[in-house]
Amino acid sequence: MRNAVIGIVIGIVVGIAVGTAFIAPRLPAHDLIATGEPPDRAPSTLTATSRLANPSPGASGFKNKAYSNAGKKTPANAIAKPALPLVGTQEQTGILKWRLASAYSSTLPQMGTLAKRIETEIWKVSGGKFEIKFHEPGALISAPDLFSAVASGTIEAAYASPSLWAKKIPALSLFSSIPFGPRPSEYLAWIYFGGGREAFEALYHKNNNHSLVCGINSPEAAGWFRKEVVAVEDLRGVRMRASGLGARVLEKLGVKTTTLPPEAIYRAFESGLIDATEYSMPAVDQNLGLERMVRYYYFPGWQQQSTLLELIVNLDSWKSLNSTQRAQIEAVCGDNIRYGLAESEALQFAALKGINKKGVTIRRWPPEILDALKKSWAKVVAEEAVKDRDFARIWKSLSSFREEYSIWRELGYL
Repeated sequence: MRNAVIGIVIGIVVGIAVGTAFIAPRLPAHDLIATGEPPDRAPSTLTATSRLANPSPGASGFKNKAYSNAGKKTPANAIAKPALPLVGTQEQTGILKWRLASAYSSTLPQMGTLAKRIETEIWKVSGGKFEIKFHEPGALISAPDLFSAVASGTIEAAYASPSLWAKKIPALSLFSSIPFGPRPSEYLAWIYFGGGREAFEALYHKNNNHSLVCGINSPEAAGWFRKEVVAVEDLRGVRMRASGLGARVLEKLGVKTTTLPPEAIYRAFESGLIDATEYSMPAVDQNLGLERMVRYYYFPGWQQQSTLLELIVNLDSWKSLNSTQRAQIEAVCGDNIRYGLAESEALQFAALKGINKKGVTIRRWPPEILDALKKSWAKVVAEEAVKDRDFARIWKSLSSFREEYSIWRELGYL
């Protein structure tokens, strides 16, 4: 009996040793995702190989700080998984982690919500093996510095619009804010099948960045005006918040333009600094509260018939991805284009109804004014082409494509 007991004990010990040494390492880690959503964990999880260049508090507003998930609830249908370490390489965790700094707040319709959507969708399509963590404007890097921060590798990615970098690279204005430019379907046709994408990528690669079109919006409104505009003469002397190439066009008709961040527009009307403004689509504009200050809202948005949104990725980080990871990002951005365009089209009529109910008069520009704006645009684009070789080359490509496309546009559309 004594020998039998000893034999059993020895057998148990040997079994544990064998299981620990040889079997356990071959078992898959419990990394199951029941809900398809990113795990509920700290918002500032970083990898050892992808920290900020200067993680201490500074101009970027970032603080190197540990967070806890204590008190957070786990969905009832989710399988519990161990908390990931706050610091760990992809080799250690099996998960690639990037930081995404956005130029737009996550609560801003379209621009911000599409940026936030990248975070959840990349998690889903990668089965939890690729995290792109969204960060609100200014949390990591100030908006004007996003382009250079990605190029330097300070952060891996940013979400913005190409027009934000037009002062640095003038040709990028042709990828977001083209007066009398193409509607979204025509724009995408040129980008993917008319040489636009190759030109777009070349501009970014020169600056150690890679960019993907990662959203597109419907036409903007032409602007909010204190007074009714019935003739070209009514535009002379108007003080207007406007930006990009559209501002240049307005200036040729006597408008005095100024640039202001969206949060300053209401106060500028209140103080009398401006008489008019353009900003975005009705679904976005209604958040400005301008109906309390301004009576007239004009369409169509001749200055921006389509708005491209982009995911900027550090070029070295992009090259380091394998083909599957690149395909995952491209798939998410492609779906963002589909989702964003459908949503932007669906949101506008309800926003217009709400704006109209608040006493705003909605008007279309008289043909005389649109003709004058178009003639001014022809002068502006000619001037820009002389000043910048890339601008001239890309404008020629887009113009040639649109001339050919007009055969289909005139026959295929009402």
